[in-house]
Amino acid sequence: MPVREIRHPPASELDLANILRTLGDPIRLEIVRLLSDDRERTCTVVGDIVGVPASTLSYHLRLLREAGVTRTRAEGTERHVSLRRDDLEQAYPGLLAVLAAV
Repeated sequence: MPVREIRHPPASELDLANILRTLGDPIRLEIVRLLSDDRERTCTVVGDIVGVPASTLSYHLRLLREAGVTRTRAEGTERHVSLRRDDLEQAYPGLLAVLAAV
């Protein structure tokens, strides 16, 4: 059975107000800080570090992906998450550095 494509907004559609609204939640901000070292992590690892149930994590990761903050890649049954650093830096230079330092 083919894996369903994971939709990400194009870089041209990134919206600062939507990104900041999405990052206003402490759990989502913690996820961004965790990923700010540019290492891709599985959803399981992110959930273990952040300490939230899988269903809660799925919700937060979906919002981050839909806002254009993260990229999710499917590999078998695992999902790997990383920051869209290049797209975010191009659209909003310095934003991730500020978020990581806060």
